[in-house]
Amino acid sequence: MLDIECFTYLNRALESPISPIVILASNRGNTVIRGTQDITGAHGVPPDLLARLLIIPTHPYNESEVQTIIRLRAKTEGLSLSDAALQKLAQHGTNVSLRYALQLLTPSSILAKVNGRQEIAPEDVAECEDLFIDARRSAKVVEAGGGAFIS
Repeated sequence: MLDIECFTYLNRALESPISPIVILASNRGNTVIRGTQDITGAHGVPPDLLARLLIIPTHPYNESEVQTIIRLRAKTEGLSLSDAALQKLAQHGTNVSLRYALQLLTPSSILAKVNGRQEIAPEDVAECEDLFIDARRSAKVVEAGGGAFIS
């Protein structure tokens, strides 16, 4: 979202004796730099500033890594998960987002206790899925509403 003037300011700030540490995150490819008509750069960053950056590529977690994270979070919160529930949450973590999967943990444990179980079961996760929809499904509901939600 930065334009050419912001990048100029950043370049100048990085040359000062007390230069700041700047962290940028981007998912843009080779694209036109905002505020210009024809200057392109990787991630929308001017080449002179790009040469000063350390680029660290990130990759999404795979399902086994998501399972490990969910298992650790459940252990930290003192929750017990069945293997099937862990698998279901890991699929959500991979397909939707890790944040969404982790946010389903607490309500799922409450539903398990209401149903008389100490361990979270897949049906508890499925019920929470219906109660708390993710951003993608929420956008589909709004889109299907044909403008009923947004005027």
